Amino acid sequence: MLRLAIQKSGRLSEDSLALIRECGINFLSTSYKLKTEATNFPLEILFLRDDDIPGYVKDGVADLGIVGQNVLVEAGYPNLEVETLGFSKCRLSLAVPRADAYPSIEVLQGKNIATSYPNILGRYLAEHGVQANLHTISGSVEIAPSIGLAEAICDIVSSGSTLLGNGLREVETVFRSEAVLIAQPNLTAEQTDLLEQLLFRMQAVRRAKRSKYIVLNAPVSALEEVRRLLPGIKSPTITPLAEAGWVSVQSVVQEDEFWHITSQLKAVGAEGILVLPIEKMIA
Repeated sequence: MLRLAIQKSGRLSEDSLALIRECGINFLSTSYKLKTEATNFPLEILFLRDDDIPGYVKDGVADLGIVGQNVLVEAGYPNLEVETLGFSKCRLSLAVPRADAYPSIEVLQGKNIATSYPNILGRYLAEHGVQANLHTISGSVEIAPSIGLAEAICDIVSSGSTLLGNGLREVETVFRSEAVLIAQPNLTAEQTDLLEQLLFRMQAVRRAKRSKYIVLNAPVSALEEVRRLLPGIKSPTITPLAEAGWVSVQSVVQEDEFWHITSQLKAVGAEGILVLPIEKMIA
């Protein structure tokens, strides 16, 4: 059995549990239990503080973990990373009071900066030749400038609304983060096989989320251009229609290219474009 550690509450926890369910793994989840066991896959899920997960995995208390890259790198264990998961994306950013001038990062030389990520921030400042006084605090970092603790902060940013609400503005992106799957380095052969099975499922789910299934009608005269726009996984499926001179084309298109490609398809004469979600996609 594999033991998987995830954050016990919050958005990362919700997204992690959703991914596990999308992988076809069933389990009972409650608000008061700190662990649960899957009913159809040899997996036990532990609900822990996110800061504790890298250490638990490194020490072998948990075999796997889902955690933010920011937490993993700050803890000093980036070598545990197995797979990026594509959700819980955020950035670690420097911010200063809105009224303060910020010509460049050199303005922070000798200043006080409050952060929960002194290791990541320290490396970033060193790369830019800046020496500052880092004050490590575990929460409510945004309040530090208004109470005189620091002239700047470095904290996790998603939308930026919390910074704005506290009179701050983002001036530097220090680190970009997303959820990652991590694994302890001493898995047995059987556990490694289970990990590969789990990765296979996760990759199929992620691949499907990034793709759309597209069906359209196109004139035969435009077929070569349509095939160029829709290469699909190997090549599109093309079926003649009852109406002479027309074909039906079925293919897969990447989510981030969808609108651009569909406008080009219409421009070459494609009609009746139907777009469908993909539940799972096995490469």
